[in-house]
Amino acid sequence: MRSMIALVPAVAALCAVVWAMPPAIVAKPVQDPGAQAFATCRACHTLAAGGRSAMGPNLHGLFGRKAGSIAGFNYSPALKASNVVWDAKTLDQYIAAPTKRVPGTRMVVSVADPARRAALIAYLKAETSKK
Repeated sequence: MRSMIALVPAVAALCAVVWAMPPAIVAKPVQDPGAQAFATCRACHTLAAGGRSAMGPNLHGLFGRKAGSIAGFNYSPALKASNVVWDAKTLDQYIAAPTKRVPGTRMVVSVADPARRAALIAYLKAETSKK
């Protein structure tokens, strides 16, 4: 019993140190920068196989697909006629400046920062190829 009583001050001191730690030291999950970048895109696009198209088309199976080719989605005539096949390079160009890459497209949201675009493209590649 006496040894347990001797531990009380040590345990109390340890608890005080842990509770006094600044929040930055406490482990928090870090969100993927690509997922963070996609948060804006989520307003118009979905990623899951069989997902619905909203303001923008569902992006599942995006890489290797011809632009404007999902049946039932109302693409702009410009995107349908663009002959773009989506890969990392064409997606990077399009996301950087949609109306410059495909004049007449309805997509007007762009991602100017190259690092953010790279993270977004890597995220899209991983997420849109899941079964």
